[in-house]
Amino acid sequence: MEEFFNSFKFRILAGLFVLIFFFMLHAARDGTAVPFLSKAVGWVLTPAQGLTARLAGDAGGVIGDYLNAPEIARENDELRAKIDELNRRMVEYERFRAENEQLREFLEIKEKNPDFDFEPAMVVGRDSASRFYSFTIDKGSTDGVSAMDPVINASGLVGLVSEVGLTHSKVVTILDATVEVAVMDAATREIGATAGTVALAEEGKLKFSYLPRDSGASPGDIVVTTGVGGIFPREIVVGTIEQLLPESHGLSLYAVIAPPSDLRNVRDVIVIKSFVGKADALEP
Repeated sequence: MEEFFNSFKFRILAGLFVLIFFFMLHAARDGTAVPFLSKAVGWVLTPAQGLTARLAGDAGGVIGDYLNAPEIARENDELRAKIDELNRRMVEYERFRAENEQLREFLEIKEKNPDFDFEPAMVVGRDSASRFYSFTIDKGSTDGVSAMDPVINASGLVGLVSEVGLTHSKVVTILDATVEVAVMDAATREIGATAGTVALAEEGKLKFSYLPRDSGASPGDIVVTTGVGGIFPREIVVGTIEQLLPESHGLSLYAVIAPPSDLRNVRDVIVIKSFVGKADALEP
C-alpha cells in the first residue's frame, strides 16, 4: 500500500482530483455547478453515444438487408427477366432488319428480271474442307429448290446448287474448278468461260479464259453471263477484270476476275428456281 501512495500513478490521480475539486469549488461559487456537471457528463457520454448510434445503424442495416433479402432477390429476378427480354428483342430487331434489307434487294432484282422465280435463302453452314468455299443454305426441295439451280445475290452470280435435301441445300461457288460459266466482256462483247483455280480461289478470284491475243478487253471491264447452256440467266454480273495475262501456250489471253462480292463470306443469297430459257435448255 505504501508503494502505491509513493507511485507516479497515485500522484497523477491526486493531481486530477485536486483539479476537479478546484473546478467544482469555482462552479459552486459562481452558481454554475449544475451546468458544469452537465457539460462534464456530456464530454464523457457524447463520444459513447456517437459510437452507440453508429453501431446501431450498422446493425440495423444488416438486419434490414436480412429481412429484405426476399424482396431484393425478387427484384434481381425481375431485372434479369427484363434484360433477357431486351436481348431477345434486339435479336429479333437485327433479324427483321436483315430480312427487310434482303427483301429490298430482292425486289430490285425482281423488277429487273420479272421472269425469275426465286427463293431467298440464308447461309447456315460452311464447308471448312472445301478449297473453293462451298456452303449450305436453309432451303431445300420442300421450297422448290433443285440441283443445278443458279445462286445469286444482290451484287451478282454466286454459284450453283450441287446437292438438295428436304430443308437444306449445298452450293458450290463460281470459284470452284468444277464450275464453268459462259461469259462475255460487257464492253467488247468478247466471249469466253470462267473457271476457278486453287491459287485464285485463295484470293477470292477466278479466271476468264479463251480471250483472243488481240483482245480489246481491259482492266475495269464488267464480265456478265451469256445465258448459253441454259444453266445461268443472261447478263448476270460475274465480276470485274483486274488484269490480262497470256496463257502458257501463248495462243490466247486470260483475265483475272474479281467477283462483285466476297464469295468466301457470303451470307444471304437467292436461288433462281426458274427463268426464261431454263426449262428447254435442261431437257434431255
